[in-house]
Amino acid sequence: MAKVVRFPSPAPAKFGFKPARRRKTDMQEKHGQLSLFSGGKVVSISSRTPFEEALYLDDLGDAHAKQVYKKAIAAGDSVADAYCNLGILESQDQNYTRAIDCFTKCLAETPRHFEAHYNLANLYAEIGNFPLAKVHYQFSIEIEPEFPNSRFNLALTQAMLREVEDAIITLNAYRAMVDQKERQQADSLIQSLLNARV
Repeated sequence: MAKVVRFPSPAPAKFGFKPARRRKTDMQEKHGQLSLFSGGKVVSISSRTPFEEALYLDDLGDAHAKQVYKKAIAAGDSVADAYCNLGILESQDQNYTRAIDCFTKCLAETPRHFEAHYNLANLYAEIGNFPLAKVHYQFSIEIEPEFPNSRFNLALTQAMLREVEDAIITLNAYRAMVDQKERQQADSLIQSLLNARV
């Protein structure tokens, strides 16, 4: 007889998308060049770039952000970040196939794009494809090991895959990274997992 794992109330609220912000210039990174002006401030004499405009509209919740992200992609302006943020918008509209397409195009541009791996993992978890969610959470942890939400979400995914021991190990790693309030939530989940094993 199978035991149902009941997560304590309120339900963990870690799943959620992480928008991408502008990165170093893509051309510099592709060619292995270091920026000579990394500490300087760029002063624009023109209006916003397409990506900056899309990000601005996105932050306002404006529905036109999708079209402007597409313009940014066509203009070659922060292509990977634009695909990533477009994927979030498509996912929020429940266009999951388009969202996955956007995230994978982002990863084709920048294979170690943290936000794309994290957001793709969240999307796969949302639609119930836990094996793929697990892989992308693991990628996001490799890229940004100090971001605790990746570990928390990985632990939830491992629990859904009935990998209880791994979930407990991951939750303990998460506990070491967060404050007391967050630790209590992890402790409750660990206790629920331990009770489910008995």
